[in-house]
Amino acid sequence: MDEPIRSLRFLLLFLLLPSLSLQREDQRLKLSTVDLNALKAVKASLTDIPGSAFFSTWDFASTDPCSSFSGLTCSLISSSLRVIALSFGTGLSGSHGLAGSLSSSLSQLTELTQLLLFPGLVTGPIPLQLCRLSNLRVISLTVNRLNGPVPTCFSALSNLHTLDLSYNKFTGSIPPGLTRLPRLKVLILASNSLSGELPDVSTQLLHLDLKWNRLNGQLPSLPSSLRYLSLSRNTMWGPLNGLGSLSELVYLDLSMNQFGGPIPAPLFRPTLSSLLLQRNNLSGGVPLAGPTTPPSYGEGSIVDLSHNFLTGELSAVLRGVESLFLNNNHLIGRVPEEYVKSVYRGGTKTLYLQHNYINGFRLEPGAALPDTASLCLSYNCMVPPSAGVTACPASAGSQISRPEWQCSMFYKGS
Repeated sequence: MDEPIRSLRFLLLFLLLPSLSLQREDQRLKLSTVDLNALKAVKASLTDIPGSAFFSTWDFASTDPCSSFSGLTCSLISSSLRVIALSFGTGLSGSHGLAGSLSSSLSQLTELTQLLLFPGLVTGPIPLQLCRLSNLRVISLTVNRLNGPVPTCFSALSNLHTLDLSYNKFTGSIPPGLTRLPRLKVLILASNSLSGELPDVSTQLLHLDLKWNRLNGQLPSLPSSLRYLSLSRNTMWGPLNGLGSLSELVYLDLSMNQFGGPIPAPLFRPTLSSLLLQRNNLSGGVPLAGPTTPPSYGEGSIVDLSHNFLTGELSAVLRGVESLFLNNNHLIGRVPEEYVKSVYRGGTKTLYLQHNYINGFRLEPGAALPDTASLCLSYNCMVPPSAGVTACPASAGSQISRPEWQCSMFYKGS
């Protein structure tokens, strides 16, 4: 048995020799001098906010910054270690982040593919020199105090996959070339002070978030690939005609704008589980469910069409929505029994119908609503059951029903 064991040990040693040699070679490799000098300049422009210790590991006397520096990822490229990813901060809860400004020396990290800045107090513009980093795939500089325009030269970053500049103080318009980048999938510029019109989007974006800005104008051309679209809290206007073809959408938030006209019927589908169109100038009615029983929405779904000018009778197309807000419209008639049953069965946990012209909601005799149900029927053209007013928000007011003369005039006009 000794001879086979010795042979096996020799074979294992022979197989391991190349990897051991490579490990010794890796240990001799050092970070590129260009990258090291760039990191020194970058650190000189940033500092830890009191309570943060991100830069405590950045000791430039270290023989191996790639393994000792926080936020640094390196890779062996052309027989030299190069920085390929740089994350400033930890993003952990309670982390205080960094202050200072972004150094133009970041452009010396020519192999950089990811640049991340976690929440802090970093100010100033984005250095235009970043546009030289043609390998960048991810730029995420969020929740700081960066300002100035979004660099138009970002339109030259043909490998860019994700751009997130949300929750800063950027101004100016969105560069048209940005929405034409061939590989861009995620664009998040939310909560800034961007203005002007949204340019046409020709790239196959999956996620577009521009809420809380000062954008105006009508909806541009949008790609059918979109799954997430938020333009909430801008001053955009016009019809929603182009949205009906966006069949991949699962989240749509156009709330608190000035959009008008009818809601495209294709938007009323369970796969679009978050439909937020409240506080616009939308008109028309809720479309009919069709000749067959419509599929039901599921857990976590939310539809908010409140504070618009929707008219007509409510169809069963929104049956099963977990949180359904149709209040403050001009809806009439009786509420379809599908909604009543969904509330009783616990599928619909919130149903707000207050401040409409509804004249019927049939509760099942002797049946109690689930404790999780929030049903509000106040200020309609009926005397609502007690269960239909106890869960109303304060904004619904104290009046239980509309004055009869309002209902008579409205139904006569209808």
